[in-house]
Amino acid sequence: MPVFMALMEERNVTRAAERLGITQPALSNALNRLRETLRDPLFIRERYGMRPTEMAEEIAPTIRAALESLDDIVLSHQEFEPARAERLITIAPNSYVEFVLMPAIVARLRQVAPGIRLRMTPYGSDLAETGVISGTTAMVLGRITDPPDNLVVQHIMDDGLACVVRAGHPEIGNSLSRDQYETLRHVNVLPPGRLKAGLFQVLEQKGLRREVAVSVTHFLAIPELIAVTEYCSTLPRLICRHLARDIRMKVLPAPVDLGTFPVQMAWHVRYRHDPAHRWLRGLIMDVAKEVSSSPDQEGVL
Repeated sequence: MPVFMALMEERNVTRAAERLGITQPALSNALNRLRETLRDPLFIRERYGMRPTEMAEEIAPTIRAALESLDDIVLSHQEFEPARAERLITIAPNSYVEFVLMPAIVARLRQVAPGIRLRMTPYGSDLAETGVISGTTAMVLGRITDPPDNLVVQHIMDDGLACVVRAGHPEIGNSLSRDQYETLRHVNVLPPGRLKAGLFQVLEQKGLRREVAVSVTHFLAIPELIAVTEYCSTLPRLICRHLARDIRMKVLPAPVDLGTFPVQMAWHVRYRHDPAHRWLRGLIMDVAKEVSSSPDQEGVL
């Protein structure tokens, strides 16, 4: 049954075998036994992977539910002691979460669960590529849109938007007017994909024009660009809070209220009752609450 579900979700023999920690011949042997038992080929090999038959599609929900019930029973009887745990956990934060939350999460883990190691894999906007849909990745952190039925989504926190310019900008004082915002040239951050779309949409809703001079792929590129130009960048407030510590930067409220955006966490349903996973989710929620509620030193955010 686990072989069947791995093939249903991966549609690829190599990936399914890697996910289960078995060899491809062992996976093929298990599949052949299942085919004989059910008297159906179950999966048809095609050019780009495996296509499930009608029977496979029909029985998949029942098998998934049965395996999840077994997982719940086994995991609910396991104990978890953070201080003594030795475990590698794979998570997929988007670039915003990696910048804003991950340092605090890692620091907290070092204090209370030094044996837990994190492996981070990128999350842009494609959930399938992270491995969370198949369960090989423990969770994703960021903006979750259109999740499949086998993912649980939890809201972590909200963040808003502010603007950053260089401290010695000749035209900008302690505030930023609408006219100044529209006159300035801007640095735009491309990933994570959903955040990019959200910013463009809210600017359009507010009737606020923005001339993008350069687009970068990570928030870490912003300070060096702003420091040597007279450009402006519109960024999440918690990222602006970090940039405000750089004496070359000046952080200002946006000229109009640009609203907020949610930060979320999602995981495969099989982890619902995993004690270690449940504990880590709680730790992340606590860290996010502390980070998002702590006052900034500059008083502008």
